[in-house]
Amino acid sequence: MKIKTVDRATAHIYDNLCQAYEAEFSPLTHKQPDANGLFAKDTLLEGNITGYLVYSNDLPAGLAAIKQEEQEAFEVCEFYVVPYYRRHKLGLQFASALFDQMPGNWQIKQIEGADHATAFWRAVVNDYTSGHYQEDSYNDPYWGNVTRQTFSAHKH
Repeated sequence: MKIKTVDRATAHIYDNLCQAYEAEFSPLTHKQPDANGLFAKDTLLEGNITGYLVYSNDLPAGLAAIKQEEQEAFEVCEFYVVPYYRRHKLGLQFASALFDQMPGNWQIKQIEGADHATAFWRAVVNDYTSGHYQEDSYNDPYWGNVTRQTFSAHKH
């Protein structure tokens, strides 16, 4: 596994993977593709949001968009692993490596109905923190009802 920060040379790879991500969540977000068959992205890589790509055997296997809200406060805005690479712990390793790279307070939100995503994040955060995390539900102004995990990350 190798993680790269998205830059001009890799932005198209990130955008391509975003299309699969948006399509997968379209039943929950109620998004449809435009006339060119493309989905609009919810999170743009600009300002305080950085994109990351994870590679397996030199092939792009997933993406993440991380917002840095303050010096040591982060949010996972987008996270996607290509289905081929799931169940091989790549998502767990990718997320844990990002947490290690950016120590501080984290939050991760899942939209209502994304039960598989909630189960994934509960398992990842429980593993990473040895069960020392909080979970709540609230009404997000953009996403509506969400489940949220919060925890503090420090290098393992």
